[in-house]
Amino acid sequence: QLQLVESGGGLVQPGGSLRLSCAASGFNLDHYHVAWFRQAAGKEREGVACINGHNPKTKYGDSVRVRFTISRDNAKVYLQMMRLKPEDAGVYYCAADWGPSPSVCTIQPRYGSWGQGTQVTVSS
Repeated sequence: QLQLVESGGGLVQPGGSLRLSCAASGFNLDHYHVAWFRQAAGKEREGVACINGHNPKTKYGDSVRVRFTISRDNAKVYLQMMRLKPEDAGVYYCAADWGPSPSVCTIQPRYGSWGQGTQVTVSS
């Protein structure tokens, strides 16, 4: 299992932006499927976005499509969040699994490695 560390969370006003980062301790995330999930208090964990390990194809949850962008470099995976809404608040987790072709990433929580999460608060 990878040790994943998220960063970049914080307090932002509605309509604002944040960029989250996910890094693997001692490894780079190249060739791994990586996904972002979020969980608000009292709600189930929700898949937000994922990116394939072997090509740059991505998937998004319906509630964040257009506003959020997942991307990667060799070391990290990022989640750029724009036009944030109060309902986007929660703890954001990244998750990863080895991602060889032809497998594809998923925004279902079926990953072997998870980070501890970073809090995102959207409030005026």
